[in-house]
Amino acid sequence: MNHPDESAAPALRRLLDLLASGAATEDFAEVLADARRRGASAGVLAEIDDATWQALRVHRTLRQHRRREAELTALFDTAGDLAASRDLDTVLQAIVRRARMLLGTDTAYLTLPDEAAGDTYMRVTDGSVSILFQTLRLSLGDGLGGLVAQTARPYATPDYRTDERFHHTGTIDAGVLDEGLVAIIGVPLLLGGQVIGVLFAADRSPRAFSPDEVALLCTLAAHAAIALDTAKSLADTRAALAELNAANELVRAHSAAVQRAEQAHDRLTDLVLRGAEVPDVAAAVAHLLDGEIAVLDAEGEPLAGRPAPAAELAGAVAASRAEGRSVRHGELWVCAVLAGHDTLGTLVLRGRPGLDDADRRLFERAGVVTALLLLLRRSVAETENRVRGELLTDLLTAPERDPAGLTARGRRLGVDLARPHLVLVAEPADHDGDDRGRLAGAARRYLFGSRGVSAEHGEAVVLLVPVAPGDADDPEQSAESTARRAAERLARLAGFPVTVGAGRPAAGPTALAASYGEGLRCVRALRVLGRAGEGASARALGFLGVLLGDGHDVDGFVGAALGPLLAYDACRGTELVRTLRAYFDCGGSLTRAKDELHVHVNTVVQRLDRVEALLGRDWNQPERSLELQLALRLQLLAGGGDG
Repeated sequence: MNHPDESAAPALRRLLDLLASGAATEDFAEVLADARRRGASAGVLAEIDDATWQALRVHRTLRQHRRREAELTALFDTAGDLAASRDLDTVLQAIVRRARMLLGTDTAYLTLPDEAAGDTYMRVTDGSVSILFQTLRLSLGDGLGGLVAQTARPYATPDYRTDERFHHTGTIDAGVLDEGLVAIIGVPLLLGGQVIGVLFAADRSPRAFSPDEVALLCTLAAHAAIALDTAKSLADTRAALAELNAANELVRAHSAAVQRAEQAHDRLTDLVLRGAEVPDVAAAVAHLLDGEIAVLDAEGEPLAGRPAPAAELAGAVAASRAEGRSVRHGELWVCAVLAGHDTLGTLVLRGRPGLDDADRRLFERAGVVTALLLLLRRSVAETENRVRGELLTDLLTAPERDPAGLTARGRRLGVDLARPHLVLVAEPADHDGDDRGRLAGAARRYLFGSRGVSAEHGEAVVLLVPVAPGDADDPEQSAESTARRAAERLARLAGFPVTVGAGRPAAGPTALAASYGEGLRCVRALRVLGRAGEGASARALGFLGVLLGDGHDVDGFVGAALGPLLAYDACRGTELVRTLRAYFDCGGSLTRAKDELHVHVNTVVQRLDRVEALLGRDWNQPERSLELQLALRLQLLAGGGDG
């Protein structure tokens, strides 16, 4: 029998204590069982039973609230990770770990597609113990993940091994078996409707996943997608910033190059406007490019800087002319100096094998400025030469009319006729009148940069060239070498053989006109002798030069013909000159010559052998023999005796 004052209050207080302490569900049933053991009335037991069910409902609700609180906390933490822009690997690892914790699974993992390989790979795993599973790669469309990726929907299986909804492969099944997984759930990582990965949770025993768990995993997957998108955006932003920085550097470098080019252009232009010469421009360019500049004319002759082998540069010059740009030639840079299709010269840069685009453009701009300077100088030179040419024509036509007036007129034009000059007479080797105009142009280019004058006169082109100070000691030799060089250079400039005759150096209108006559006779003699296309002076023509020359330089002719013998006799006291004269006087007879000389015939032979050693093997040839006999006669007539 129950006591009349018996009530359910103690049991109810105990149920409240269990709720407050978060006791297990089994503990609530113990309260009703304990009341039965104490013999409580049916009414009390019914009241306790009803209170127990209410307490269990409250307990379940509190547990759900706590779970929701934990889920919300995890989601807030994940959102905080995303907002803090932490490292992508750290964020993804935290998401996978929270998925495993909240769903209470043995493992959780995330796969991402590998666009380069065309499959998917394990990006992050948590709770995995199998190396085979952690390194698993899945072909697109295979396994549960393939189905999730294809349909963009979550899928769960209580037992993956027996589920036929997925395309099983040996590789995937082996990895799942090695990890011991049974129940698996996968949800897509969606970004703009596109699946960019799959988030998984898995147990090693059969299990059904509730809709709340699926929804929670989808939320975490959304956070993972945001993390991936944020990381990609950050990477794109960094790449864009890097490209922008590179572009800024390029713009800055280009701006600096443009500014430097403008300054260089202004400096070079200022040099040209101030009347600077080619060496001045070359020095300025060398300073700007921190190298060594050489300027060559159209024939490869140096106008400034160190000479360069023109033959070796010919290919590079042709390439530069064809491309319209500078070209590299070994350790050198070569730029053709062009005016339209006309090659005026070449710039050669040394000491800068590595030339960037800005410096290369500066080098090419220097070529343009040099072309402008050469054209300007050529124009001025042609104008001056035309005016001076009129002076030269008047000088050659009537020198005796007003010598003082011609001298004063020349001084006003910058031509000092009182100073020694060489007169060169040049004709086309084939004597074609149509080539005289081209030869006149070649003569102007030949004299470019010097104080010489040229003019067309008669059938020839006449050049008046100042005698260099170093050539004043031996003017005859200077005339001979100058004529020879002029013939070679004019031939290159004109494009055909040129014959050049040089008169003896002279000063004053009358003497210069006489020198012109001598040079003209030399040209005609060269043509008659079959030596067209050569250059020579009267001295180089031997005894014929003595006859053609106005000065009749007998001593010079004798010295040129007999000089080695005269010097040998004077040094050793021998009689080679007397022996040679006796040999010629006796008609080349050794016997008669030894009688005249009163020596043994072997002595005559030995002396003539010495003559051959000094004069050359052709000394007894008809032409050379005639020249030697004439020199011996003139030497005797001049009072040289037997030497």
